[in-house]
Amino acid sequence: MARFTVQHIALDVDDLAAALTFYCDGLGFDLAPRPASLGDGGAWLDIGDGRQLHLVEVAEFVPPATSQHLALGVDDCAGAVDDLRSRDIEVSDPFDVGAGLQAFLRDPAGNLLELNQPNR
Repeated sequence: MARFTVQHIALDVDDLAAALTFYCDGLGFDLAPRPASLGDGGAWLDIGDGRQLHLVEVAEFVPPATSQHLALGVDDCAGAVDDLRSRDIEVSDPFDVGAGLQAFLRDPAGNLLELNQPNR
């Protein structure tokens, strides 16, 4: 059986500039090279370990009203929450789900993000 790993995740956003400010300045991700043949409606970000986040600008994007989300691993959930709040990013208080701590926030387009600190 083939073994699959996550190489990249794509998220739709309605304002690419706002999304880049959030993901690069707010979360600390770095821009990655993106083929010019894809045009100006998106950006690729390096999110670590050879993985990428692809942002795709969609003019009439409406975020899903579901629990669909991108989970980001953190070593210190409370510290990450404090850091994000110091950058004026709204994020929930960390809470214990039994398997570790979680906190939630939304990007400027309304995409749901989870901070996840697993129990060790």
